[in-house]
This record gives sequence, C-alpha cells and structure tokens, in this order.
Amino acid sequence: MDPERSRQLGQGLMAFAVVQLLLFVIGTMKRSYTALALPIFVMVAAFSAVAFWVGWTMSVVKTWDDEA
Repeated sequence: MDPERSRQLGQGLMAFAVVQLLLFVIGTMKRSYTALALPIFVMVAAFSAVAFWVGWTMSVVKTWDDEA
C-alpha cells in the first residue's frame, strides 16, 4: 500500500469515527434512553476513539521504506 493511499484510508477512518459518534449522540438525544445509552455510549466512544487514533496514525506516519 502506498503512503498516499494509507493517508486517505486514515482520514476516512477518522471521519467515520466522528460521524459514528455524532449519529449515536443525536439518536440518543431524540429519545430518553439514558439508563441504556450511557453504558453503550462509553463503548461507542471508546471504539470511536480507537478508530480515530488508528486513522490519525495512518494519516501522519512516515513510511520506513524510503530509508532502506
């Protein structure tokens, strides 16, 4: 995989993580599911944070192939 494709995938992953979290928050605000939504929100937020971190890493990392 070339570096530009890796950056594009990383940026897409970051966008997906943000959109996923926003859709979940908007969905839970439309109804009062607080008792159910809080534990699920923690899991969704953790998944989104990890996905954002992986996307960030993919988009900013420099390739080590150039050093060889």
